[in-house]
Amino acid sequence: MPVAGVDEVGRGPLAGPVVSAAIILNKEAIPDGINDSKKISKNKRIQINKELVANHNYAIGIATVEEIDKINILQASLLAMKRAVLGLSIIPKSTLIDGNKLPELSYKMYPIIKGDNKSLSIAAASIIAKVYRDKIMEELSIKYPGYFWEKNSGYGTKQHLLALDKLGITPIHRKSFAPIYNMLN
Repeated sequence: MPVAGVDEVGRGPLAGPVVSAAIILNKEAIPDGINDSKKISKNKRIQINKELVANHNYAIGIATVEEIDKINILQASLLAMKRAVLGLSIIPKSTLIDGNKLPELSYKMYPIIKGDNKSLSIAAASIIAKVYRDKIMEELSIKYPGYFWEKNSGYGTKQHLLALDKLGITPIHRKSFAPIYNMLN
């Protein structure tokens, strides 16, 4: 019975989209070292991600900066999760969702708090989502240099905040998030 794991990344940054991944693991090709994406090195994440995307059924869901600002980050995260699950080419019998909230779907879904530490499929989804979002932020750092998104992924680091003061707000910044909101008002 196919079980999907779902996780998102990018709820806290000041810039960029929120990204979710859904995955149905192929039991015959599970890579070693799967864990919560925050607990493994970048190089290990990239290596595991290559194996996951090559051998497993997965999908990505994204909610844009505009959607985040319009419906709030929680609703945007749930929307990205919904898009990821609906993007799977196999319909899961049940879906394990990281966190305590569920997206609006007609699937059997189970919220699992700290699921990326408790479920292999949620941990795998966290890796795929993290690598995918990091790539987006690296590409955006070329388009909008000086914010160090290739290093901070859009989080409000000291370098990022200094760049905001010096360079201003970009279209990729979340205008509903402080300090961006405070700069605009």
